[in-house]
Amino acid sequence: MPEPLEPEVLPPNAPLEFGLSDAHLDRLAQVLDDGFAIPGTNLRFGLDPIIGLLPGFGDAIGALLSFVFVFAGWRRGLPGITLLRMVVNIGVDSIAGTLPIFGDLFDFYWKSNRMNYNLLRRHALKPHVNHTWRDWTFLWLIFFILVAMALLPLAVLGAIIYLLRR
Repeated sequence: MPEPLEPEVLPPNAPLEFGLSDAHLDRLAQVLDDGFAIPGTNLRFGLDPIIGLLPGFGDAIGALLSFVFVFAGWRRGLPGITLLRMVVNIGVDSIAGTLPIFGDLFDFYWKSNRMNYNLLRRHALKPHVNHTWRDWTFLWLIFFILVAMALLPLAVLGAIIYLLRR
């Protein structure tokens, strides 16, 4: 009689998160957002703004790398609203990064990977605390800014038409 197959046993403390430990994610955020410093200043930057300089697909590569944090949050069971906030952080970084010159400067300020890592840590340190009101506030603020940006050209057009009719 053949012996039954034994189940595979993982070694103790084996990472079940596919290398997505806090130390790995912190290092990734550092490399992408604040791994380098401009000498003589407090300004820090990472590879994300440098990758963003590649025309056409640089910001897309940066966004794909940033989704590692969203995946880690999903694996850790973060609330959906916090995951959405992480995606919006990446979206703001990617969309603003597409603007010539301004987008590259914006990448030095908006450190979406560090923000998303901090969201992961916030949930890990205090999982029982309801942080979702902060996430909702952030998302509503972004929503109102987007609505204002959409309505501003219409208001300017209306003002021009009004002035031309006078």
